[in-house]
Amino acid sequence: MSDGFFTPVSGFDLPRFAGVPTFMRLPHVGLDHPRIGEVQVGLIGAPWDGGTTNRPGPRHGPRQLRDASTMIRAQNGVTGIRPFEMVRCADLGDVGPNPADVLDSLKRMEAFYTQVKAKGIVPLTAGGDHLCSLPILRALARERPLGMIHFDSHTDLFHSYFGGTMYTHGTPFRRAVEEGLLDPERVTMIGIRGTAYDSEDRDFASSVGIRVIPIEEFHQRGVEDVMAEARSRAGDRDTYVSYDIDFVDPAYAPGTGTPEVGGPTSWQALQVAMGLRGVRIVGADLVEVSPPFDPSGGTAFLGVSIMFEMLCAIAEGLAR
Repeated sequence: MSDGFFTPVSGFDLPRFAGVPTFMRLPHVGLDHPRIGEVQVGLIGAPWDGGTTNRPGPRHGPRQLRDASTMIRAQNGVTGIRPFEMVRCADLGDVGPNPADVLDSLKRMEAFYTQVKAKGIVPLTAGGDHLCSLPILRALARERPLGMIHFDSHTDLFHSYFGGTMYTHGTPFRRAVEEGLLDPERVTMIGIRGTAYDSEDRDFASSVGIRVIPIEEFHQRGVEDVMAEARSRAGDRDTYVSYDIDFVDPAYAPGTGTPEVGGPTSWQALQVAMGLRGVRIVGADLVEVSPPFDPSGGTAFLGVSIMFEMLCAIAEGLAR
């Protein structure tokens, strides 16, 4: 019988605009907390955008996402899933970056997630820019490569920027493949679109076996068919999920640094996350929410709504 410690605060007990915000009003349980050993899913902030090459701001994303997440309630309105009753969830706080040093920040993040993994906790991360995914993968895929389902308008598979800068938000998955953190045959990238410098990233994807589903194919086939393929490629082995908010059309999610028109609606954005049910998820992230470009807060609310859908998929998997 649960003592209620891991139960989110209800809006019937404390108004949603009151209290200290945590992700989805869960208890804050740091890595040194006496009950950390009971946590199954940890929601984590990664307030860092040292890999951003144009419009900065995602370093402020986790704080805005926490605020927006006070609107998340206990039950999924479509599936009826009640994740907080299925698994013990907590807000593990933020991983502290070094905003003046990209390589040191990568090391700090990897060390934090190595501790999370050692405690048997599945991390659900709010970024931060997309380079945040690399140190998380370094921690989670140390023993064996993972599959990945990636929602984005960009592949993030570029070799380098500006003549040799290897670590930006456009390179994390190129590094992850090179380092053996991802199994390319089990990686599916969905929603890729927009103008391009060249075809280097897609050529690399083809050369190693990564499946890229561009936006025109996504719209032609529909969510259900595309997600069936993504689940099939992931198989029944450990898989990471990375969700860049710029996957969504900027009409619905303007608060991001590199928007691309022609993307999915907010409903489709939730549907693809629902389509993760059945995937063996060992970690997930929602990145690139940039509060300076999100004055209404609508992008952040969509972001945490997507995180809740991913949490539901994770909880179902752990509860099996």
